[in-house]
Amino acid sequence: MNFLQLFGRLKSVVIGMIHVKALPGTPRSSLSLAQITEEACQEAEIYSAAGLDGLIVENMHDLPYVINVGPEITAAMAVICARVKQTCPLLPVGVQILCASNQQAVAVALASGLDFIRAEGFVFSHVADEGILNACAGDLLRYRKQIGAEHVQIFADIKKKHSAHALTADVSVAETAKAAEFFMADGVVLTGSATGLEADPKELEEVGHAVKIPVLVGSGVTLDNVQDYLAANALIVGSYFKKEGYWANRIDSDRVKRFMEHIRKLKE
Repeated sequence: MNFLQLFGRLKSVVIGMIHVKALPGTPRSSLSLAQITEEACQEAEIYSAAGLDGLIVENMHDLPYVINVGPEITAAMAVICARVKQTCPLLPVGVQILCASNQQAVAVALASGLDFIRAEGFVFSHVADEGILNACAGDLLRYRKQIGAEHVQIFADIKKKHSAHALTADVSVAETAKAAEFFMADGVVLTGSATGLEADPKELEEVGHAVKIPVLVGSGVTLDNVQDYLAANALIVGSYFKKEGYWANRIDSDRVKRFMEHIRKLKE
């Protein structure tokens, strides 16, 4: 299933982030899995009621992140994602498991009936705040094939946020996107340098001209700057939808409604 079939259109798709509370076994964990799951489903219902086009479930509260999480995180995310999908069966739902636990994300997507994953470290090695990430495209696509999950689309971050890119300073963001396309990503995700920080509209233009696969903007989109990103195929919005625009806060339903109303007016 391609992007158009999944979302029903090729432009101005809005995908809301569900940042699940810290999972059992992580340093900030304080809630039961049932409580975490219930809150995630409540957020999904808010997004669905506001008319968003899709959702991503992410374990963002599992600080500090580790590269390739343990089985307890994979199991918990499968339970949560399955319930979210059951709550919003008509919405495309994806998953991201931090940090760069992309094979685990594919497994969760298959087990819970999701449609896509967001992957970090897909092409080119770089130094992230969690450590050194090596490119995973070859292993990830072979794993997806092996478990029969080829319908699960992979949207790959390029020039991953919270990372140093000195190792690939001579590789432009457009060239990175082309490499991801060549390595069979289903779409690429352009971000700012950190969570909530704006992506560069000029880079969006460069990447859009460089590849034929969908380009998603993955950070920093707000009501005030969304017009700068309308050329993107999709906007992944997390921080702006939270109270006071801070990713760790609860969803502010009024912010979500205002944003979606604005998007509809811009499309008209």
